[in-house]
Amino acid sequence: MPRALITGIAGQDGSYLAEFLLAKGYEVAGLIRRGRTERYERIAHIQHRLQLHEGDVLDSVSLNGALQKFKPDEVYNLASQSSVFRSWAEPILTGEINALGVSRLLEAIRGTNPKIKFYQASSSEMFGKVRESPQNELTPFYPRSPYGVSKTYGHFVAVNYRESYGIFAASGILFNHESPRRGLDFVTRKITYGAASIAAGRSENLVLGNLDVERDWGFAGDYVEAMWLMLQQDVAEDFVIGRGEAHTLRDFLQGAFKHVGLNWEKFVKIDQKLLRPAEVERVVADCAKAHTKLGWKPRTSFRDLVGMMVDADVKLVKAQASAK
Repeated sequence: MPRALITGIAGQDGSYLAEFLLAKGYEVAGLIRRGRTERYERIAHIQHRLQLHEGDVLDSVSLNGALQKFKPDEVYNLASQSSVFRSWAEPILTGEINALGVSRLLEAIRGTNPKIKFYQASSSEMFGKVRESPQNELTPFYPRSPYGVSKTYGHFVAVNYRESYGIFAASGILFNHESPRRGLDFVTRKITYGAASIAAGRSENLVLGNLDVERDWGFAGDYVEAMWLMLQQDVAEDFVIGRGEAHTLRDFLQGAFKHVGLNWEKFVKIDQKLLRPAEVERVVADCAKAHTKLGWKPRTSFRDLVGMMVDADVKLVKAQASAK
């Protein structure tokens, strides 16, 4: 039975990946932070099948301990300060987790068992002020936020350990991927929850920032398969993962409100305070390499993704109303 350790297992991607690996017959462990008080809603339904180890990518000793105790064949590093907006308020912490956290984990692997296969969660935010469109594995990076900068460090340190020490380190340069498990502080979930709340008469409006940004949105549940496929290859490589379609935030907004039978323009207000200091205007993935070498393609359309998220939030809003 193969063994996989997932950092960030309680997050959106970690929960979907844990489900996927369990279905593949893996023994799955997750790294959880000491003293964490949050509930593990995303993994509650599978928690009895998981081994949870206390540890933190900020603490090398705990990483070594988790690797020595669980002895994984594969490590998926999904731990992250994942909010681009928050990264301007907490740039140092973002760097400690997203950048140096990768170095600590790779050093722990190098010192414990260099044969462990390692997956690094890279990001389309590394492309930032894009040099070409669409973006592929050879497109130069130009990050436009502390988050993007930190992810660029993490990406290149994984490349460095692969080339310097022969560690099997593969990075997935994932474009925006969402789901009903996305946190409410992310704009897509803010939109779907807002549409559901307004439709239920529990909210009057929704406040947003720049509606003209274009992103390549896909379903997180599809993308975790690509992560796994990267570690099943004979040679470690980096792959761009996305749908290959660009949609504006306005498109997402329109789709969400249409799904509940509303015209978004009647309910949405723009707040200049929500604009980023430096914006990434448009990113779209060229996934030809993933299609060819991994045999991977996304299954969920943009429209279905939006509908899935709205439907889940409609149920959530009804449940919240019933609980009061």
